[in-house]
Amino acid sequence: MPQTIADINAKIVAQTAKVLTATELKALVAEVGVKQAAKQVDVITTGTFEPMESSGAILNLGHTDPPIKIRSCWIDGVPAYAGFGAVDLYLGATQEADLSDDVALNRGGGHAIADLIAGKEVSLRAIGHPNDCYPKASFETTITKDSINQFYLFNPRNLYQNFIVGVNGGENTLYTYLGPLQPRLANAVYSNPGAISPLWNDPDLQLIGIGTKIFMGGGIGYIAWEGTQHFPLQKRLENRTPIGPAATLALIGDAKQMTAEWVRGCYFRNYGASLMLGVGVPLPVIDAEVVARAAVMDDHLVAPVIDFSIPRRVRPTFGSVSYAQLKSGKITIEGTTVKTAPLASIYLSEKVATTLKDWIIAGKFTLTEPVALLPSDRTFVPQDTRGF
Repeated sequence: MPQTIADINAKIVAQTAKVLTATELKALVAEVGVKQAAKQVDVITTGTFEPMESSGAILNLGHTDPPIKIRSCWIDGVPAYAGFGAVDLYLGATQEADLSDDVALNRGGGHAIADLIAGKEVSLRAIGHPNDCYPKASFETTITKDSINQFYLFNPRNLYQNFIVGVNGGENTLYTYLGPLQPRLANAVYSNPGAISPLWNDPDLQLIGIGTKIFMGGGIGYIAWEGTQHFPLQKRLENRTPIGPAATLALIGDAKQMTAEWVRGCYFRNYGASLMLGVGVPLPVIDAEVVARAAVMDDHLVAPVIDFSIPRRVRPTFGSVSYAQLKSGKITIEGTTVKTAPLASIYLSEKVATTLKDWIIAGKFTLTEPVALLPSDRTFVPQDTRGF
């Protein structure tokens, strides 16, 4: 029988809801079929733990005495954007630390964000624009997440529905956002954890949208908007899953609730800083079609193999491979056996889904109705030679 999110929430509050992770759901479907599985499940939990570089934090410092209108600011040596209100800042996860500051190398905004979430003190240096309202010229201090007002993540692009597999057909090691790619097809790196990941299990985004409540960094977050580079018109297989990068989400969440386990700064050699983030999305089982879509397995999901040795926006491909092949530890490219490795943590992605499942079973996490669905008609517009 179909049910509503309100029906499911009533079960969650009564602690009678039946909740399975996406991995558990797929196993159940393989055993009893879609219709029987749909009768046994109210919520499916998904998860990922991977680098999400288009992320950052909004901070409000509170006013000094006398007040300051911040013009330039550094948090743990990392420049923060100060083009908002007087003491509002945005700290980007990939912003690099200034070498002029006495800070450790190979650090960026993601590390400063993670340190604040972990409860650590971080340094802050600000230069003001003195005026009649805000006469203070500069100040230095240390801050913690408890010594500032608002501290929340606002991430313009997270949760790629699918991504690419990176290889290097050239003669020299390449240092990329996927990590080092060894020459002559010596390794292949993929970033998506596969069938446990949220957007594979709702391929046309029929269940989630603006206002959907999620697990974010160990706390509560929400889907705020479509993500940048949102491309739902990507070509798709018969099962409606995309063959390459497709939908993305913009996320928002209270960083003061988040925990160090699920938010970690990271650095890619010769590329830059980023942020590892755990995100889990619950899917309400309102009918059997939800289960049918979420039953998709790794061998029915594909990603394109891209050669990074060609320094162009559109790089050559070696065709597509399934996530089952990627997770086996090796793929074959033009007769060559290539070792594979995930950039995402498969183990922690599963743990995100399990943690969210436990929250729901305990009645601590209810579901929300989207206030609007995400657009399904966005094209992807490149910047080519206009104006160059």
